[in-house]
Amino acid sequence: MPLARSLSVTSLSGLEDWDEEFDLEDAVLFEIAWEVANKVGGIYTVIQTKARLTCEEWGENYFLVGPYVESNVRTQVELIEPCNAALRRTIDKMNSSGCKVYFGRWLIEGSPYVILLDVGFTAWSLDRWKSELWEKCSIGVPWFDREANDAVLFGFLTAWLLGEFAAQCDEPPHIVAHFHEWLAGLGLVLCRQRQLPVATIFTTHATLLGRYLCAGNVDFYNNLAEFNVDKEAGDRQIYHRYCLERAAARCAHVFTTVSQITAIEAEHLLKRKPDIVTPNGLNVKKFSAMHEFQNLHAQSKARIQEFVRGHFYGHLDFNLDKTVFLFIAGRYEFSNKGADIFLEALARLNYLLRVNHSEVTVIAFFIMPARTNNFNVETLKGQAVRKQLWDTAQTVKERFGKKLYESLLVGQLPDVSKMLDKEDFTIMKRAIFATQRQCLPPVCTHNMLEDSSDPILNCIRRIGLFNTSQDRVKVIFHPEFLSSTSPLLPMDYEEFVRGCHLGVFPSYYEPWGYTPAECTVMGIPSISTNLSGFGCFMEEHIADPSAYGIYILDRRYRGVDESCNQLTSFLFQFCQQSRRQRIIQRNRTERLSDLLDWRYLGRYYISARHMALAKAFPDTYIYEPQEPTSTTGFRYPRPASVPPSPAHSLHSSPHHSEAEDEEEPYDEDLEAEKDRVNIRQPINLPNRNKNHTVGLPEKI
Repeated sequence: MPLARSLSVTSLSGLEDWDEEFDLEDAVLFEIAWEVANKVGGIYTVIQTKARLTCEEWGENYFLVGPYVESNVRTQVELIEPCNAALRRTIDKMNSSGCKVYFGRWLIEGSPYVILLDVGFTAWSLDRWKSELWEKCSIGVPWFDREANDAVLFGFLTAWLLGEFAAQCDEPPHIVAHFHEWLAGLGLVLCRQRQLPVATIFTTHATLLGRYLCAGNVDFYNNLAEFNVDKEAGDRQIYHRYCLERAAARCAHVFTTVSQITAIEAEHLLKRKPDIVTPNGLNVKKFSAMHEFQNLHAQSKARIQEFVRGHFYGHLDFNLDKTVFLFIAGRYEFSNKGADIFLEALARLNYLLRVNHSEVTVIAFFIMPARTNNFNVETLKGQAVRKQLWDTAQTVKERFGKKLYESLLVGQLPDVSKMLDKEDFTIMKRAIFATQRQCLPPVCTHNMLEDSSDPILNCIRRIGLFNTSQDRVKVIFHPEFLSSTSPLLPMDYEEFVRGCHLGVFPSYYEPWGYTPAECTVMGIPSISTNLSGFGCFMEEHIADPSAYGIYILDRRYRGVDESCNQLTSFLFQFCQQSRRQRIIQRNRTERLSDLLDWRYLGRYYISARHMALAKAFPDTYIYEPQEPTSTTGFRYPRPASVPPSPAHSLHSSPHHSEAEDEEEPYDEDLEAEKDRVNIRQPINLPNRNKNHTVGLPEKI
């Protein structure tokens, strides 16, 4: 199915002639999501990272609306009194009517205002509101679905808040309400049903039905037009949720989604074509010198190597300097996230490395949270043995150093044979004996509660990757999110990613894909697919993604076995790269971070809000975007210098030396300058007056 171009094209230069100067002095923006100051999934990252740019655009007239979760508020929110008079009256009125509404600042970049609604406190109204929902919208919600019940409470409270705010304003305001995902979508439906003066936007980050269908091993993308959506939703007992999501998409003034691949999905499943695609961005920290992020990679890699030394004690028969670290991370969705195809590719890679007598060792980390009851004793013992060996080495070194110092003091060269005495050798022998191990290094770092039925562990048993000495591919399954306070692998996620060589995300269902995007801004190459929003975005903007360390796996037009072979080929090519080629590739990857900066991608959210204002208030706002053509997009050209991969090398011998690489032409500064001209300048938003509140709309 071809990707049709429309106004929703994600070409950055496609917005060059769009009107970005929009008078927002009398407009107020409410952004509503279940993940405001409440980390559940990727939407939290979207809202958190975008907040600074939105605050610069809207100033004091930007408010985030989310659920009140006491544990999160204690650590993330500073509760204060509203400075907006109309909003203060609105909150007081709601609190006096049986609600609990909190106001504060979210302690993140930009420090946006947040309005938090206590859903549990108004649970007494649930039956009444569900009856109203059925009478007005013909959507019934079963009593046993707690998440849907929360969505009903949150939706009615949101609509109440927006309606009350409009009523409390001295002059009619121009309100924009941006709703994220189905959990917040009911508020949008109620705004339209009650005919509130609100410009509404609905963004779906992943369709409910799409996620359920893909989890059920359905040939999803080839059958999008064939699904009976009502029956499929009913069979999976999510029909009421699907109705809420579809109603929000159909009722919104502007409907957006995060990628072209999800736009196609939404058009078939939600029966509306998105008006604009709003890709997800990140706040990119640029380094003043290229070597800075390379140094961070080296430091983080050294910490991972320390963990590996302990984990594989007694079986450390491979060279850590010739070891490549791969990882996959995210929600534990075995098929959707591509863990199944990754494991199969690792088994094939292991065979290729062995038959080619490669000196490279691959260690693949699986960072996917699952149910556990504690750390694996053998894993903890490994780190204890490593620390003990280190302490022993330090003790012997101090004794050796003292004798050397005393010998030099008296003006004599030391007798090396006497520098280490019998006690020193005894200490070292005892340490060596402690490293003996009767079992193989563990595959899983924790004790799994459902070991016998765990998909990753069962797949590892089937393919036989048990971390033996003969295996060139080792597997470590860490079923817990990384933390700098962990006694096992004390690193936070960002630090861990920086220390790895390649992120592998062969997802079958991935509406956007923050994990490969985070790899890119940190200068770490990654493997994505043409079924992920990130992969499609990069394919559109880069002539040869693999030259920049972005490998795009074809999972749309190839079968599983063909895709697995392609993934194996990518991994094997990566393992053949020299150290210098990997450094060059990381430099190129990091330069792509500009493409993913909110300073560039934020313009799509700006355009969506302008479009919504023009549709809801046509007498005040005019918005006429030009239709971008297929030639308005830009593409990074393929670099003409040193090849990033042996697959494209012109060496006559398959075993060329490192010295040959040094002779190949490569000018980092010149290549970076050429890439820089391909990116449009970022948005420069004027700082809004921090004391400005809603005023009288200007006549045009």
